[in-house]
Amino acid sequence: MPAVYEHPHTVVEAEIDRLGHVNNLEYLRWMLAAAMAHSTVQGWPAEAYERLGAGFVVRSHQIKYLQSAYAGDEVAVITWVAEFKRVSTVRRYKVIRRSDGALLASAATEWAFVDFQTGTLTRIPTEVAAAFELVADGT
Repeated sequence: MPAVYEHPHTVVEAEIDRLGHVNNLEYLRWMLAAAMAHSTVQGWPAEAYERLGAGFVVRSHQIKYLQSAYAGDEVAVITWVAEFKRVSTVRRYKVIRRSDGALLASAATEWAFVDFQTGTLTRIPTEVAAAFELVADGT
């Protein structure tokens, strides 16, 4: 089970904006997909959270766009969990273009753990936190 997860993606035409490069919202979609995939390989797919009756929702995103991506680019969304608190966690990301290793974006998402029935914050269960190894910088 990887502490640092690499999620591959190939940029498609539908992700390109009127300026000819990937729309900024697509990076966000890629990061969410990478986070969910990492959770799944750690033993926590969406169905496991449903059974638990609680799970993570986004509290905030911080994204720094550094270089553009274009149709056909092979990218890797690298993600890891950097911090756990009582009811939240911070997940970090790097988006790398595979052909030249360029860092396209760096980001962090604060995820809050909520009870699905009440919508209120709840403590992250030990078994959920234990599934993820904390990594400081993703290298």
